[in-house]
Amino acid sequence: MGHRDIPVLETERLVLKGPEPQDYPDFKATFTSFRARYMGGPLNPYESWMLYAAEIGHWEIRGFGMWMIHDKNSDATLGMAGGWQPAMWPEREIGWIIWPDVAGKGYALEAVDAARRHFYTTGWDGAVSYLDPYNLNSVRLAERLGCVKDKDAKSIGDDDAVYRHPAPGALQDTQLSHGIAMEISHYQDPAFKPKGFPLD
Repeated sequence: MGHRDIPVLETERLVLKGPEPQDYPDFKATFTSFRARYMGGPLNPYESWMLYAAEIGHWEIRGFGMWMIHDKNSDATLGMAGGWQPAMWPEREIGWIIWPDVAGKGYALEAVDAARRHFYTTGWDGAVSYLDPYNLNSVRLAERLGCVKDKDAKSIGDDDAVYRHPAPGALQDTQLSHGIAMEISHYQDPAFKPKGFPLD
């Protein structure tokens, strides 16, 4: 798959596009910061550059990958979401990260829902997310997306928990899919103020 062939996904607030060279500074700022502590970081600048090159190359090698999440109005990047399966990964993963200064606005929920629906309509029959159990925001997000901890699944390390995404049929006009859509619509309402701790 050529880089120009990466599909573009749109939601109410977001546009998901393939990673481009000009997006790298925002990626580097997050992955060299404490925000990346649950994803092998903070990385040094060289490691950050290598990982970003891998994000672009993953699309070429696998035919799927991580999209850069853009604000539909400003085109500013807000984070990344999509598919990930580097060498030695037991299964295809759906992953996400939101830049720290825009966290808590439901962008990850909206982007991951769109990415998962795309994968499920293009042949995927399921996916997992490998999460650090101490990364409570991501664990809560996975649960809100209908994921269930799979204790029997092979993980990618001693410390990661495997959260299995619901099968495609579980997201077709079901209580789960309606609940996800309703929560996304709340975040899309400018007047909505979530109670309690911020959630991605």
